[in-house]
Amino acid sequence: MLFDDSFPIQYIDPVYRPPSEARSLILPVTNGCSWNKCSFCEMYTDKDKQFFARKESDVLSEIESAGQRLQGVRRVFLADGDAMVLSVRRLTSILHALNKAFPGLNRVSSYCLPRNIAKKSIDELKALKRLGLSMLYVGVESGDDEVLTRINKGETAESTFDAVNKIQQAGIKTSVMVLNGLGGQALSEQHALNSARLINRLQPDYLSTLVLTFHKGPERFENDFGDGFQVLNTQGLFNEMLTFVGALELEKTIYRSDHISNRLALKGVLGKDKESLLKEIELAIEHQSSFSDIRLQQI
Repeated sequence: MLFDDSFPIQYIDPVYRPPSEARSLILPVTNGCSWNKCSFCEMYTDKDKQFFARKESDVLSEIESAGQRLQGVRRVFLADGDAMVLSVRRLTSILHALNKAFPGLNRVSSYCLPRNIAKKSIDELKALKRLGLSMLYVGVESGDDEVLTRINKGETAESTFDAVNKIQQAGIKTSVMVLNGLGGQALSEQHALNSARLINRLQPDYLSTLVLTFHKGPERFENDFGDGFQVLNTQGLFNEMLTFVGALELEKTIYRSDHISNRLALKGVLGKDKESLLKEIELAIEHQSSFSDIRLQQI
């Protein structure tokens, strides 16, 4: 647990945020993740990261203090794993306080679980958008229902589509993520193709791909996945990416594959950069021996 009297906001380590929120003020409104059952995810498995909603009075007090002591805040990221689990009333209170504390605020964002969007109406989301909620990050992980069941995601491709579609109808930007390698060797192709099909339906503003990793070991994931999960090596990951990107039919989605977990950094706008991205992947496959191979014991 981290307490620093010199900073107006208190954090419980570890604190996570998307790479694009590097310059944002991180404001914890919850601790941990309200689902926290996905077998691939180790972000909130520490004892101190068990889920709870922070006291509203504590959050509002920290916002007021931060407004008095921090200058030039223009972006705020609501942590931890899913601020959207909070009620619309409480989110409204937080957004009002942020706007009052930071007159130059132009972006508020959060991670988001589809199941919690299902509990909010489009009109409620529009009201939050008017108060500054402008971006939600949705972990799609896979568009394949068999993979989603095996990783204990608690969602289906359709429930994810419904949530992202509702967010988009409210005018809030969407950033979605797919996990390269999540289906292992056995389900690699269906994971890639069905994920692409879902992304094509969503047409998100932003898309990123990360690689499945096990910093604390693969045991929890293997126990849930079943049937002898076999990790993809580097060539397998690249082949899966070639299938995935090749099946994408996007109009103006900003795509990034530059997370620290990725062995191949890709950037572009899909679809105008699709062919050049495919050529980069093909070149990587041709020269894959120069890339570090990915093994479970190394992750």
